[in-house]
Amino acid sequence: MKLILLSGGSGKRLWPLSNDARSKQFLRVIENNEGQLESMVERVWNQLENHKLSDSTVIATSKAQVEMIHSQLGSQVSLVIEPERRDTFPAIALAASYLMSMAQASMDEVVIVLPVDPFVDNNFFDRIIDLETTLKKSEADLALIGVKPTYPSEKYGYIVPEQSSRTDYLDVSHFKEKPTEIEAIELIVQNALWNCGVFAFKLEYLISLLHDKGLPVQYDALLNNYNLLEKTSFDYAVVEKAKRIVAIAYEGDWKDLGTWNTLVETMSRNIIGKGILSEDSTNTHIVNELDIPVTVLGVKDAVIAVSSDGILVSEKSASPRLKETLKGYEQPPMYEERRWGWFRVLDYTKFEDEDEVLTKRVCVKSGRNLSYHKHYIRSEVWTIISGHGEFVINDEIKTVKSGDVLRIPKETKHAIKAISDLEFIEVQTGNQLFESDIERIFFTWEEITGLM
Repeated sequence: MKLILLSGGSGKRLWPLSNDARSKQFLRVIENNEGQLESMVERVWNQLENHKLSDSTVIATSKAQVEMIHSQLGSQVSLVIEPERRDTFPAIALAASYLMSMAQASMDEVVIVLPVDPFVDNNFFDRIIDLETTLKKSEADLALIGVKPTYPSEKYGYIVPEQSSRTDYLDVSHFKEKPTEIEAIELIVQNALWNCGVFAFKLEYLISLLHDKGLPVQYDALLNNYNLLEKTSFDYAVVEKAKRIVAIAYEGDWKDLGTWNTLVETMSRNIIGKGILSEDSTNTHIVNELDIPVTVLGVKDAVIAVSSDGILVSEKSASPRLKETLKGYEQPPMYEERRWGWFRVLDYTKFEDEDEVLTKRVCVKSGRNLSYHKHYIRSEVWTIISGHGEFVINDEIKTVKSGDVLRIPKETKHAIKAISDLEFIEVQTGNQLFESDIERIFFTWEEITGLM
């Protein structure tokens, strides 16, 4: 059995904490059993490891999320990286071709696809294992997991079964998207299940679909011709056209944490970060990533979220409208996690003479390093504010500590490694400041210090 975790999303529904570089699955707002905050992707990966499924798992993702995944899960995880975003069918097709060509999976292998961000009990992954058996036993095209409804929800899709006396799995009759409450009550009477976006197929089934569409099936060829794949969902391209679909039920906690009002339901504390809530601010949550305090007086049933990207103040019931409200509003991410740590944009100024100044707070985690690189358009000044490490400039190495000021002119090769967590203020100056103004020479510290 192989698993494909789908990690996508553009980060609008949980703005301002989420953005194009940090989608909802990377927000550390869920408390684990040790009382530490973790993200949805960290929670799911830990659950996969506990069920000994992580070694069989690849994550299908976009270029924008690679650094974040490496930061939170480590560089050892297997990734299939889309060259561009083209919806769920192309992403799954590319991952399937990777499993066949690169991981050398058998065409008879069962492949299970699931979102990277479900909030579920651990026994959900027991049902993931059961899904492999169900697909083989039923000989269906697809096998799904559906959640047994706990109330007549209008916001979820439903898997509607055929009438049958079977108890091990259900034959699927059809699907119903976002019914009215009255329709949902009737669907529950018919033993319908919430569709949680988890499905299984034989690898041969999807590879054959690519053959039928005249598309490459080898990974390298499909990657190079990725633009030929239609921008469409897996539901439309595959599920709606399958001849026979079966489903098994999962009974337990399951939440789609796609909006602020559902996400805060999973939070064990009302305040994350610096904040004060008055006693009459009932059922209100503060999530604050900045170092300035947020004080809330007499505000009920609300969420207040604060980050470098902006400030949200919303009634919880109104938060699902956030994506529509932000339509057309675009700005570069002001906070990003990278494989080596994180950075936060503090200020940006453009002067009349076209010169620009960008100021960041940068943290390099202990034992990690920035690549050995240089810039052609900008110069930089780094002021170390905490920690200590090693700094390389034009093939010379020296130790650095809190209070040191490092000047890096244009076209100067440089890198830094943190001995302890190292933070510095970076001031970039130039007439055009953009992330692509970089030439990386070496990535690992061993490569860099090999020159010394």
